[in-house]
Amino acid sequence: MCGVVGLLLADTESAEASHLLFESLLFLQHRGQDAAGITTCGKGGRVYQAKGNGMAAKVFQDGARVADLPGYMGCGHLRYPTAGSSSSAESQPFYCNSPYGICLAHNGNLINAPELRRYLDEEAHRHVNTDSDSELMLNVFANALNETGKARVNVEDIFRSLTQMYQKCQGAWAVTAMIAGFGILAFRDAHGIRPLLIGTRPSATIKGATDYMFASESIALRQLGFKDYRDILPGEAVFIQKGGKAEFKQVVDMKSYTPDIFEYVYFARPDSVSDSISIHKSRQNMGAKLADKIRETLGEERVRGIDVIIPVPETSNTSAAVVSERLKIPLSNAFVKNRYVFRTFILPGQKLRQKSVRRKLSAIESEFKGRTVCLVDDSIVRGTTSREIVSMAREAGAVKVYFASCAPPLVYPHIYGIDLASPREMIAHEKTREDIAQLIGADDLIYQDLDDLKQACAEAAPKDGVKEFEVGVFCGKYQTAVPEGYFDHLDEIRGKKRTVNGGEVIKGAIKASGPLNEPNGGDSFTLEIPVSALPKNANPASLLSISNAPRSPDNREDISIHNIASENN
Repeated sequence: MCGVVGLLLADTESAEASHLLFESLLFLQHRGQDAAGITTCGKGGRVYQAKGNGMAAKVFQDGARVADLPGYMGCGHLRYPTAGSSSSAESQPFYCNSPYGICLAHNGNLINAPELRRYLDEEAHRHVNTDSDSELMLNVFANALNETGKARVNVEDIFRSLTQMYQKCQGAWAVTAMIAGFGILAFRDAHGIRPLLIGTRPSATIKGATDYMFASESIALRQLGFKDYRDILPGEAVFIQKGGKAEFKQVVDMKSYTPDIFEYVYFARPDSVSDSISIHKSRQNMGAKLADKIRETLGEERVRGIDVIIPVPETSNTSAAVVSERLKIPLSNAFVKNRYVFRTFILPGQKLRQKSVRRKLSAIESEFKGRTVCLVDDSIVRGTTSREIVSMAREAGAVKVYFASCAPPLVYPHIYGIDLASPREMIAHEKTREDIAQLIGADDLIYQDLDDLKQACAEAAPKDGVKEFEVGVFCGKYQTAVPEGYFDHLDEIRGKKRTVNGGEVIKGAIKASGPLNEPNGGDSFTLEIPVSALPKNANPASLLSISNAPRSPDNREDISIHNIASENN
């Protein structure tokens, strides 16, 4: 899961695109806190880029750095790490200078990355610099454009090249991209698994002209004045040439219209609308159906014994309110959230997630003491957070704790851009409901049924709207064919991440041997090396010399790219 945005202002003399892109990233920060980046294009087709690890406010120094990104169009990205590593070299947007100067921001995951890497190496002869599948997609698209053999491409060339790219890439994607000096584009996978919208607003400086914006969620569009918006359809692409209007093309046939149901359960903001479904309304429906499931599982006598319904903030707040209303049991916001702590699900390590639960939440003891409580959460993945929350409820004096999940048990890998966990790490893997309740310390556990979850979302859609969803993480049935050996490949990637993130690391400041743009203008950076990666008998201290240190672009947070495209493009 990531956040992507794209913007084209009608006024090509404007230098304000980066300011709007930065604001939009703040509205979408919940979609990824690992890294942020913005790429813009200004006069003469010159491309400017700034990106790095951390949240948007940190990377762009609370907006101070956007002044270094002039231009009238651009794209932005917030990363939640999936395929690849979490180095700043893999923050997006990615840039490819040949052909034409292309920038790309990708939300999703490609499930045939090894095959694409071989193709780019052996047939296209294109260099790929990172482990990110997004860079693979960029190069597949760039190679298709390059095969036109033209000095300048037109809109139809772009659409045809996208069709070729779709034929090679497998998985899920919602992408915003930019071609230097020419325009911006956006496109979505043939199943519509990852969300993407386009919005318009009147230009503030050119009468009768239109500004265009793409975003992962409607909230970013609406808050910035792009109130006339619609979803980009599965298999559909949109290109907007500078000074022109949006051109839509079905570059491949729609195979299904099945957005990822986890958008509605957890990821999207409640004030967003995705694929014409109100996130808020879908969560209200989940609460109604969960209340019925609680009554069915516990029975009337135990339900009458519940003193209070308590949501685990914040995603479950809407559902818990409806559970309370339907069961006629008081609601209490008895967990207080510290708003300055990351979402624990997105944190990269198990120990970090566990520690962060208590940083993020604290209990109002008077709401728990001597009471039977029913806690409502959006989902249970590894069980780390749930176990800590149940423990906190008991420490605050609860005599009984029931735990209700708005989502069914998660037992299969998520393969379309959400690095939930491997099946072995999921608490529901090969366990009964009673086993899980015991593991998290609850007196009983209630899961939403999958059919009820799908109906909750479908009932919030228009009559002719979405009726089916991507739910493979619950049942193992995915929208796309899964290449042989992919799950082993996924486990291998996650295993490497765990080794690096959880292993012993040596750190030290080393001097940069050449120009290196850093946020604070310093001339040194921190090198982190997993001890397991060191040669036998190596002296860690010797690696803190620049002559011995591994060479890597990981710490290059800033680049300024100059493109030779002319102003007449």
